[in-house]
Amino acid sequence: MIRIFLDVHALQTVPPSNLNRDDTGAPKTAIYGGVPRARVSSQAWKRATRGYFKDENLLDPSDLGVRTKKVAEVLAERITGLDSGIEQKHALALAAALIEAATGSKIEVPKRKADAAKDGVDAPAPESKYLMFLSSRQLDNLAALAVEGAADIKMWLKDRDNKARAKQAADTRHSVDVALFGRMVADSADINVDAAVQVAHAISVHRAETESDYYTAVDDHNTDAEPGAGMIGTVDFNSATLYRYAALSVHQLADNLGKGLRENEPLTTPVRRAVEAFVHGFVASLPTGKINTFGHHTLPDAVIVKLRTTRPISFVAAFEEPIGSQNGAGHVREASGRLAQFIPDIERAYGDEDSTLTWLLRVGPNTEKLSGIGEEAANLRELVTSLGQAVAERLDKPA
Repeated sequence: MIRIFLDVHALQTVPPSNLNRDDTGAPKTAIYGGVPRARVSSQAWKRATRGYFKDENLLDPSDLGVRTKKVAEVLAERITGLDSGIEQKHALALAAALIEAATGSKIEVPKRKADAAKDGVDAPAPESKYLMFLSSRQLDNLAALAVEGAADIKMWLKDRDNKARAKQAADTRHSVDVALFGRMVADSADINVDAAVQVAHAISVHRAETESDYYTAVDDHNTDAEPGAGMIGTVDFNSATLYRYAALSVHQLADNLGKGLRENEPLTTPVRRAVEAFVHGFVASLPTGKINTFGHHTLPDAVIVKLRTTRPISFVAAFEEPIGSQNGAGHVREASGRLAQFIPDIERAYGDEDSTLTWLLRVGPNTEKLSGIGEEAANLRELVTSLGQAVAERLDKPA
């Protein structure tokens, strides 16, 4: 299969906010170009993207997975859904046995929960020791095997073929989010999934300082004789124009998805659906840290998407020298100008113009310098559809 990479670049301005906190509660930062920058971790934006798939119905629930330690409870629910005659306690035991056989992971009641359980009360449900990422269809297939072996699951799993079927059920028909973001199964590395997506830490294109907001809250039942606040506190924040970047290996995504998520579906269909969902979700999603406090609901000022056969290329070096605000002009105009100059230079030196396609989505006059950098889309949906069609056409080409 031909190598296909997708680069997604975005400039996004956020007002006072705390999208992604460190262990002290302050917004995360990084030193780049010798100065402190605002930073939003890759994990925060990947989490936001996965949530956007579901919240905005970009993908059918059957195309998504669940990542949880409570995987036995999730599977037990599907087992009882298939056979209502199986009691919940037995369903949990079946689920634990199947997951252990499929992944090699120990599924048991955490000691702290077992110790905390009162005498005479049923023990808490068993859990995995770490987050386990399984697709909806994998859970369905494991549930069907559990029902098949329900009479004596330990004896049923002693059959090598049955145990192999359990492992195969956990390692085929991956969901879109598993195929995109990968998974690690610590106790069974052979069913790990290599991520098709790499997400960079978003950083500000300029120097950014953390500020602190002092606030008070009034007790509604205070009388005039009880002046003062009911509580006081502080919350840290910053504001920034962020450069965001993600790289998607389309050929790796196709390999992860395998023959397709649905029966009799051509390979290009699930890959195109996954690519479109990822680009839409990554561009439009937003981490929700302290969102009730700051209401930082913004969208990117500019989005550039590159489809290429050479290696992925980030344009973050355009901002190694931090942008300064001249005469209160802000940062978006200068950031757009930096990209408009840097992109042709880096593509001339390292790119392949004949095999690279470029799309642009921009908002407002401050991004005007980016005009002509690629095929300009009127809106995000138009960009995503055009990109998905190009991906499908390239996948159809012989290697």
